[in-house]
Amino acid sequence: MYTFNPGPSQVYPELRGYLQDAFDEGWLSAPHRGERFTGLMRQTVADLKTKLNIPQDYTVFFLSSATECWEVLAQDLTPTKSFHLYSGAFGEKWFEYAKALRPHSVGQQFGIDEVPEVYTLPLPDDSVDLVCITQNETSNATQLRDGFVLNLYNRLGNALLAVDATSSLGGIQLKYIKADIWFGSVQKCFGLPAGLGIMVLSPRAVARFRQINERSHYNSLVSQYEKMLNFQTTHTPNVLGIYLLSRVLTDREPIKAVHQHLIDRATKLYDYFDQATQLTPLVTNPETRSTTVIGLQGPPALIDEVKRRALAQGLQLGNGYGTWKSGSLRIANFPAIPDAAYEQLVQFFAREFA
Repeated sequence: MYTFNPGPSQVYPELRGYLQDAFDEGWLSAPHRGERFTGLMRQTVADLKTKLNIPQDYTVFFLSSATECWEVLAQDLTPTKSFHLYSGAFGEKWFEYAKALRPHSVGQQFGIDEVPEVYTLPLPDDSVDLVCITQNETSNATQLRDGFVLNLYNRLGNALLAVDATSSLGGIQLKYIKADIWFGSVQKCFGLPAGLGIMVLSPRAVARFRQINERSHYNSLVSQYEKMLNFQTTHTPNVLGIYLLSRVLTDREPIKAVHQHLIDRATKLYDYFDQATQLTPLVTNPETRSTTVIGLQGPPALIDEVKRRALAQGLQLGNGYGTWKSGSLRIANFPAIPDAAYEQLVQFFAREFA
């Protein structure tokens, strides 16, 4: 069975061996205040920065999920309000989370085939603490390119730029210096089971939360930062998740090679479905199409039939989501899914839905 579900997604087959090693090596009961665990944390952070080209002066935090990152950013870096620019369900959910904690937060939606014009965006006044975007919107298979992120960052002034990269972190080469906060989860492009979030903060973001100095939550960034200076956490962490991440990073190619591989596969898939007659890409503008999640649209009855027949042949396709739930499906283009799976998938469509 190959699963193209965009999260939780297919894991690396090597995971079976990693789990056995974790058991045999005693990681499932390792003390999280001991030198052995802090050594693992130190090495994992170093490997993340090396393999993903994260600047050395950026700080890495481990949380439970990208959803927890939404909450922490509202608690610790948004004393007044945030501004959210979104095209899909997850960007909108982030906005709703922020409003629950900071009611003055505002948002603006844009279309899935639209590249927002940075210089005409009605960005709020200087009271905005955080501008929030979803770099890769899993729900509708869209992506904001590097140029947009850079232009937005250059316009912000005092506000920090926070980027949800949940379904692209670890899959495509991100330009970390073009934003202050990046975060995601491991159950997508890292090919691991859910339960671990990664957040990366610039020196400017670190200085800001230290200045705000919010300490009323167990996961307050100031407290997390003080612990991470010694490669520890404020709470009992997901030791197994961090161990598995370390193993994946050790065995994977650098992000430049991973990025190019995913670009090549996405190009082939889009080229094929651009010529299809029954199911066509959900996003028609090539400039806004995601590299790591391919969305297809069609009549709901056809979507159900395609998913049913694919599953019978060992191919689990991802459901549509939110507004696009009934009339679309999604195909994850994540590193852990082998090329053979995509070859089988295209053969399936060519044979049964040409």
